[in-house]
Amino acid sequence: MIYLLISILSSTAIFVVFKLLKKYNINTLHAIVVNYFTACFCGYLLYKGKIVPSEIIQSDWFVAAIMLGFLFIAIFNVMALTAQKNGLSVASVASKMSVIIPIVFGIIVFNESVGFQKILGIVIALVAVYLTSVKQKRNVILTQSIYLPIILFLGSGIIDTSINYFAPNDNIPLFSATIFAMAAIIGVILSTGKALKSKSPYKINVIPFGIVLGIVNYGSIHFLLMALRVENTESSTLFTINHIGILAFSTLIGLVLFKEKISKMNWIGIVLALISILLVTLS
Repeated sequence: MIYLLISILSSTAIFVVFKLLKKYNINTLHAIVVNYFTACFCGYLLYKGKIVPSEIIQSDWFVAAIMLGFLFIAIFNVMALTAQKNGLSVASVASKMSVIIPIVFGIIVFNESVGFQKILGIVIALVAVYLTSVKQKRNVILTQSIYLPIILFLGSGIIDTSINYFAPNDNIPLFSATIFAMAAIIGVILSTGKALKSKSPYKINVIPFGIVLGIVNYGSIHFLLMALRVENTESSTLFTINHIGILAFSTLIGLVLFKEKISKMNWIGIVLALISILLVTLS
């Protein structure tokens, strides 16, 4: 469980860094590009073997890593568009509700256990996601941009499922590094194009934020994969605990560090999140 705890804390730290980017008026896209290069470097640094590009290209997971690199950037942009057109709450609910996809995948494909207590825990977890994510000023999801939260829901779920399915047991650092390398290349192309249009060059203050973001971003994926590879663990259980843990921690961090207002509905969601974690863990 230590791997899962580190993954949850790393993912929560991503939330904190994004808040700081907004507070200090740091270009988010530029920081994300630096983040992907940093995460890529972390993966190669942790890989103990000799890095041979030809072997990476010939590996069974290389094509999957390329596709995931594209998805990382694409879904990030979809998330931004969803927040702008449908509201932040809708974007938050759509991305977090996507946990149902890897859960169902694990139960069907990996033939993982299904019991009343586990199903109850998962259902309560989904209710907790909604209650914790929705703010008092709610946006109606049925707008002309309804396709955006649907794409965000499917894309986020596919990323989680694919990372678990394609990651090699003995090459997690190299697999993760390749994904981030592809995302970094695409990010450079996108950010360069936007910089030329808007005439907003990279600033030096982006680098430290991007490096910190990259370290915790890599940690969130690396340790989640490590947790998923522990013997006698089930992905449906781990993904539920991971998503709900991140949601609860992020909400509490927002309350304590950033003085965010939490409604009664949000508090009920946090309590239900803790209950769902206990039910799923002990099932």
